[in-house]
Amino acid sequence: MSERGLNPLEVQKAKHEHDTITDLYCRGSVCDEARLAQDGVRVGTNQDLLLMDCDILIPAALDNQLTAENASRVQARIILELANGPTTPEADAILAERGVSIIPDVLANAGGVTVSYFEWVQNRQGYAWTEEEVFHRIKQHMVDAFATIWEIGKERKLTLRDAAFVLGVERLVEAQTKRGTQAR
Repeated sequence: MSERGLNPLEVQKAKHEHDTITDLYCRGSVCDEARLAQDGVRVGTNQDLLLMDCDILIPAALDNQLTAENASRVQARIILELANGPTTPEADAILAERGVSIIPDVLANAGGVTVSYFEWVQNRQGYAWTEEEVFHRIKQHMVDAFATIWEIGKERKLTLRDAAFVLGVERLVEAQTKRGTQAR
């Protein structure tokens, strides 16, 4: 961890070669203390990372990392959930009360799910879209999804997570109605 940040290219290389970024400064349990001090870096825990002073926190690996026990100490103003379910419902309420903006996993991860759908469509129809076409399509879907969820949240004074769930339920009801089945 470093207040000045880490070189992203070095981090990527260490992660790719050794499956951990700790290898930038440590081999096993032995760390290069002089290099750590020179770069202003300290080895921290996952919990330390979640509580760092930063603008944007991106929990990207494990679920249930932001909890009622640590949510009041999170210093980030924005949380971008790339892991599935990194924030417990209790933490979500605490963070919302504190004014922390959360881009929920259901929205942040929608791009991967949507591209999987694009692959399915291409396979079923015998299409072969270019990478440029896929990026164009996914960008439009994601921009539209965010704008819709943002507007619902603003109009109804909801968090982005709640707005995303409201939109999902409304779309399910609409689909059931169009199919002639009754929403329950």
